[in-house]
Amino acid sequence: MKLLALFAALCLPVAAQQTVRVLSYNIRHGEGIDGRIDLPRIAAIIKSVDPDVVALQEVDIRTRRSGGVDQLLELARLTGLQPVFGRTIPHQGGLYGNAVLSRLPVNGFFNHVLPGKEPRGVVQAMFDPLPAASGAAFDLLCTHLDLNEPDRLAAVARIGRIANDRPEARPMVLAGDMNAVPGSKPIQALLNDWTPAQGAQPLLTSPSSNPRRQIDYIFVRPAARWRVVESRVLDEPVASDHRPVFAVLELLPESGSPAPGQSAPLEPR
Repeated sequence: MKLLALFAALCLPVAAQQTVRVLSYNIRHGEGIDGRIDLPRIAAIIKSVDPDVVALQEVDIRTRRSGGVDQLLELARLTGLQPVFGRTIPHQGGLYGNAVLSRLPVNGFFNHVLPGKEPRGVVQAMFDPLPAASGAAFDLLCTHLDLNEPDRLAAVARIGRIANDRPEARPMVLAGDMNAVPGSKPIQALLNDWTPAQGAQPLLTSPSSNPRRQIDYIFVRPAARWRVVESRVLDEPVASDHRPVFAVLELLPESGSPAPGQSAPLEPR
């Protein structure tokens, strides 16, 4: 009986770790500091890190300043990734907002309105693999917070409520342009619920030509479900006024423990 029980235990499926490659990039409607709107350049930067999910901010859809181009569909075509758009404002005959590009199948999404004088939002893309498929369920939230600190604080509180509306301990990634530096009130408020996917030192992202501050971030929750393998800023000084932030994350089994044969969670580096 003991041998039979041992054999049965060994045959049980083991939840494997899943690597998720995340890129966050404020693309400034594709306009670089050289004054050129160059979507192939943006697409090449995205493809350079082979991401699974991409959080984009300042995306134009058929605006006059961008030549009437649907920038999200064009970037989806150039990268081969699935697009999701979240409008924040109408602009110059078109739309402007946040977006997600994904290699993973998107099972659903919401575009939530954030509080503030200027319309802002957060796109929530949900990844729920079918039972027969590999991979684990998680959400990606992509946002671009206001320049006004009280509005940023109100937006952070709203994002917390959005996250708490999902099942308890649902793994999530929050990425975007927070318009706030480390140690500021909005970032301190985020740290109550989210863990930054980086080490102790800031990842300098702005201005892109000579970055002196971090305002672009990738966060995760709950911390016990994620292992940070890598986090860095891409060395791209021209394509936008922000540099992109990139992280390689491992989504751990629900217990928070590594699968057999795997090491313990790593500290960010």
